[in-house]
Amino acid sequence: MVGSDLREFLSHFFTAPRAVGAIAPSSRALADAMVAPLDLTHAKAVVELGPGTGSITAAIAAALPVGTHYVGIELSAKFCETLSRRFPHLTFINGSAENLVAILADAGIGQADAIVCGLPWASLPTELQDRIMAGIVASLRPGGVFVTFAYLQGLLLPAARQLRRRLRHEFARVETTQTVWRNLPPAFAYVCRK
Repeated sequence: MVGSDLREFLSHFFTAPRAVGAIAPSSRALADAMVAPLDLTHAKAVVELGPGTGSITAAIAAALPVGTHYVGIELSAKFCETLSRRFPHLTFINGSAENLVAILADAGIGQADAIVCGLPWASLPTELQDRIMAGIVASLRPGGVFVTFAYLQGLLLPAARQLRRRLRHEFARVETTQTVWRNLPPAFAYVCRK
């Protein structure tokens, strides 16, 4: 499965690099680091933005209690189709994360307990980032957790500083995980509590 995931990821990267924003799928180590802070024991709804080829989705699925609603929102129709085949028990919507509130309403979900995000923040236009973040904040229940990741080498870039400011402004508490060196490139996750 890993080889076909990488081929599909690279194919999409070369046709739409700004939409993918990475040179390789997230590693299992990064996926585990992103899911570890989530207490999914009593979660009623979990959302994943930009599941891509499903690296992080697999870690979420392994921790997801029976009966918990999962909605993955993926912009790439091809990735969405692959994810639906690979995880037939989960729901994937081919759409934009900026429409999160409407997508959850259509699914009969008011707010999510956890939102996990694999979007390439640094490559998104500022206005789109604003719309996506507004949707995340509106869609996350009080006390819910939002997790997203960033690449270590991009920490000093203006987009990375802007993301940190935005997270600190929108969430009651923002923490970071340890650096995941077994990811290409090395990354860490922001764990944000509403």
